[in-house]
Amino acid sequence: MSTWKIDQTHSIVGFKVKHLMVSTVTGEFKDFEGSIVSSDDSFLDAKVQFTAKIDSISTRNDMRDGHLKSADFFDSGAYPTISFVAKSSEKVDTGFKVVGDITMHGVTKEIMLDVLFGGIGHDMDGVTRVVGFDLAGELNRQDFGLKWNKVLETGGVTVADIVKLDIHVEAKEVKE
Repeated sequence: MSTWKIDQTHSIVGFKVKHLMVSTVTGEFKDFEGSIVSSDDSFLDAKVQFTAKIDSISTRNDMRDGHLKSADFFDSGAYPTISFVAKSSEKVDTGFKVVGDITMHGVTKEIMLDVLFGGIGHDMDGVTRVVGFDLAGELNRQDFGLKWNKVLETGGVTVADIVKLDIHVEAKEVKE
C-alpha cells in the first residue's frame, strides 16, 4: 500500500471559462491539499481525495477574484472549500477515466475526469518517489448554484456555464 501527498509547490489546480462569449479567462486555486492511496504502482484501485480553499482563487484580477468569492458565485463565507473524492477508475491508453463526487457551493455532483499518467520518478535527491498526473474535465457551474450572469446587448452572456478543469499534479510518496 502506498500513500502519496499532493505537492502544492509542483501542482496547479486550474480552470478556464469563456468570458463575453469571445475570450477565455483562466484561474487557479493556490491553496489545496490531497492524497492518493493505492495498493500498487498501477493506481487502478487508487483512493483519491482533494480539497481546495475558495479564498485562494486567483484569476490575476483582484476585483474579479473578490466577485468570485462573493455570494454571487462561490460564497466563500458559507462554503469555504471545494472537495473531490474519487469513486472509481478505468484504465484507458496512457491514463484513466476517473469518476468521483465534487462538492462545491453545498452541492455534490458526479463528474468524470480524463487522467494522463505521467509516471513515477524520484526527487532531486533520488530518495523520495514522486508521481505525476494531468487531469482534464468539465462541469456546468449552474449545477452547483453558481448562477450569476448578465445578458449582453448582443444576446450572449458575460460568463459561460461550462467550466473546463485543467489540473496538473505531482505527489510525493509518504513513508509511514
